[in-house]
Amino acid sequence: MNASSLDMAAAEALFAFWRDAGVDACFEDEPVDRTIFVAPVAAKGPATITPLRAPGAAPSLDEAAAEARRLAAGAATLDELAEAIAAFEGCPLRAMGARQAVFARGNPQGSLMIIGEGPGAEEDVRGQPFVGQAGQLLDRILTAAGLLDETFITNTVFWKTPGNRAPTPQEQAACAPFVERAATLLKPKAVLLVGASAAKAVLKTDDGIMRIRGQRREWRLSEGGTAAPAIATLHPAFLLRQPQAKGLVWKDILDLSVRLRSEVVEPGA
Repeated sequence: MNASSLDMAAAEALFAFWRDAGVDACFEDEPVDRTIFVAPVAAKGPATITPLRAPGAAPSLDEAAAEARRLAAGAATLDELAEAIAAFEGCPLRAMGARQAVFARGNPQGSLMIIGEGPGAEEDVRGQPFVGQAGQLLDRILTAAGLLDETFITNTVFWKTPGNRAPTPQEQAACAPFVERAATLLKPKAVLLVGASAAKAVLKTDDGIMRIRGQRREWRLSEGGTAAPAIATLHPAFLLRQPQAKGLVWKDILDLSVRLRSEVVEPGA
């Protein structure tokens, strides 16, 4: 096979890839972001007011966060909060191929709140967080520590990301009012942040997960000025790839279990 044949085979493979990805036509030499509204050049004459965004375009982050706060504040129960999330259109992930909103599972009166990164493909199908391989491993760890029945599990975002990538800070910020409202309604005795993405979003830190894991930090909620003790640990998906790190997570979970039990016992002592 000569060089010309190799080039043709490579081109055909590339075209087949784009065809399978859903691309069926090209209209520009360069990609154009259709979500950005560019105002036309104003003609000479009286000043005109340019719309903040094009009709039908995605809301800005400030607009999305304001709408999320409004919807979250109107939810008096976790069930109502789930309905508010399903109705929320301000998170860009909603329009990126997700089947449904994935809010939470577990005990709505639990003393432990777990916050992960976001739902994956399996969670998108079943409508519950942490139900794939990583979630099953997390359940086994929590069961061994005697905490599964005391746990309420959610994520920083409620729609799966394309390609299972980490959610962006903007996507997490759009959903943050719902996460805070869940914590306000649940009133957990402790919060476990699973993975770097969740830890950074909730604690508003740039520290890496290995630097902050196992440390007790304070998650101060904007609603009501309340706070909850939060501990970060490694994500179970990481443990599936690096099983030698399970000992670190097990230590974090056991420390958390001891703290929870001591806080439960002391008020009635």
